[in-house]
Amino acid sequence: MIVIPAIDIKDGKCVRLVQGDYTKVTVFSDDPVQMARHWEAQGTEWLHVVDLDGAATGQLQNGDLVRQMAQAVAVPIELGGGIRTEAAAEAALDLGVQRVILGTAALEDADLVRKVCQRWGDRIVVGVDARSGMAASHGWMHTSSTRALDLALRMQRLGVQRIIYTDIARDGMLTQPNYDAIGEMVISLDIPVIASGGVSQLEHIRRLLKIGVEGAIVGRALYTGALRYPEAKAVSEG
Repeated sequence: MIVIPAIDIKDGKCVRLVQGDYTKVTVFSDDPVQMARHWEAQGTEWLHVVDLDGAATGQLQNGDLVRQMAQAVAVPIELGGGIRTEAAAEAALDLGVQRVILGTAALEDADLVRKVCQRWGDRIVVGVDARSGMAASHGWMHTSSTRALDLALRMQRLGVQRIIYTDIARDGMLTQPNYDAIGEMVISLDIPVIASGGVSQLEHIRRLLKIGVEGAIVGRALYTGALRYPEAKAVSEG
């Protein structure tokens, strides 16, 4: 299992939200590029980058900044936020990131998901973001009538090779992951699951390792010092 630091970008800065609420913003750095270098120096194998402005507007907004990040570090980047068309996915990959994450598009456009998976294979990831078990979209501002697990199963049938599961209620709360929901995802799917939301202690990483997730995305806990990356990485490696 790998621990993946999250870099959320809003207005050109590295921030963290609480439960996806755009009005509850904490700025942790004015320089996301330097933050990418920091996590690389700490030993990360991946970076999870989200363009929050893109997620809210439906179009990638911080592309130049993401390109600078990709050029500044050797570790691969997965990028989400406002990627809702094939052209947007191609443009995002052209920035130098290794994987792009579809969220809203996964709920709204099955044909798009099938097409981009056929074209780019495992460079396409679907983010399944859940609020009370139901899939959310549009920067987590809308909650659908589709069960998160049902969405994940549908994505697998369309050719998606990796799922990032986020429990919105846990995100930024420094509580604990939703182990039951994550476990259900891992058992039900035949593709890797990366867990996100609420990871804030070494014990959380130990439990996720036992559940069998491929990775755990960690945000606020790393920025506040509740978790230190080298220690988290050591635990994740068993």
